[in-house]
Amino acid sequence: MDVSRYFPQLQDISKAKITLSEVVTPTPLMHNMHLSDAYDANVFLKREDLQIVRSYKIRGAYNKIKSLSPEQLECGIVCASAGNHAQGVALSCKLLNIKGTIYMPSTTPKQKIEQVKMFGNGCIEIILSGDTFDASNIEAKEYASQTGKTFIPPFDDPKIIEGQGTIGMEILQDSKCQLDYIFVPIGGGGIVSGIGSYIKQISPSTKIIGVEPAGAASMKASLEKGEVTELDRIDKFVDGAAVKRVGNYTFEICKEVLDDIVVVPEGAVCSTILELYNKNAIVVEPAGAISVTALRFYADKIKGKNVVCIISGSNNDITRMEEMREKSLLYERLKHYFIIRFPQRSGALLGFIRDTLGPNDDITHFSYIKKTNKEAGPAVIGIEVATPEDYLKLIKRMDEQGIVYEYLNEKKDLFEFLI
Repeated sequence: MDVSRYFPQLQDISKAKITLSEVVTPTPLMHNMHLSDAYDANVFLKREDLQIVRSYKIRGAYNKIKSLSPEQLECGIVCASAGNHAQGVALSCKLLNIKGTIYMPSTTPKQKIEQVKMFGNGCIEIILSGDTFDASNIEAKEYASQTGKTFIPPFDDPKIIEGQGTIGMEILQDSKCQLDYIFVPIGGGGIVSGIGSYIKQISPSTKIIGVEPAGAASMKASLEKGEVTELDRIDKFVDGAAVKRVGNYTFEICKEVLDDIVVVPEGAVCSTILELYNKNAIVVEPAGAISVTALRFYADKIKGKNVVCIISGSNNDITRMEEMREKSLLYERLKHYFIIRFPQRSGALLGFIRDTLGPNDDITHFSYIKKTNKEAGPAVIGIEVATPEDYLKLIKRMDEQGIVYEYLNEKKDLFEFLI
């Protein structure tokens, strides 16, 4: 199939919908009161986190595997995934009673690995390989070519894209108003290609906004250069969307269906995860939160509009929550780290706490090594404030009192070494 000529048609997505009726229950399109009030808009969440595998990936995986011949199914399948595609493939293997080999990055959270094992229920083998999805993907393709097994791509395949396109069909079926914006996460581009291709054929005035993490904005880089572009390095924090190279099919489709791309910082994504949990009791993974995160960067444009955000998955590792809280506080400028040189005399720290800290400031990190041959001892101190304005007041008091300090938040290498 000519990549540049392929575009998912309504009949292809409709056929995928029939195929998926065997395994997929349509997920709700839910109005969210909190987000609607916050952005003065009608904000709806498409809850793909409520799928049996807790992400949309079952749609594309099952649609692709179901299209294989009996001979291909008998030989077995191979895939590579950072987690969610693996779960969709694993469940498909179990339901169709076929054997699968799943390559996952060695950095994949343990929670996702255990989920893949559970859904596969003895039908799959997991191989941990490489530090990124892209590295695992290369090895999985090599293994497939050596064994004759069929490779199931995570995003760059017509059947995968058509399966994901059924989300767009459900959105329009459930919506009771004309939609102005749909915010869709982008990793390799499968879900946005599927949703975008369906929506644009039925409701061309609806704007499709792709959302990428700042540390892995591979689709934005590709569109800017006019060709598929592989990033030299990526930040793997938003693991479900951390892809160095988008697909060939998905790139061509995105050129046609995307109205804009928003790139969101990882710290802002963490703030969204915490907010959705604390205010809506919704558990999302980083990739599942990026569409909602984009609203803060589109706030002026969506006022008074009807907006849909795709919650793509909820496979979050609870052990990462403290890290997410830290990243959120740093991004919101509510946590600040300093090297402070205290005079080596009794009561220096007490004086700092009494005279320098504000009533809402809290020391959350302290590391101090006394050096008797120096007049001043350096300490690494982390201070959490209630508002960004409290930080400015803290700095003013430190300067007025002649405190010698070095601000660490903006010195990445030193920050990562000390904190």
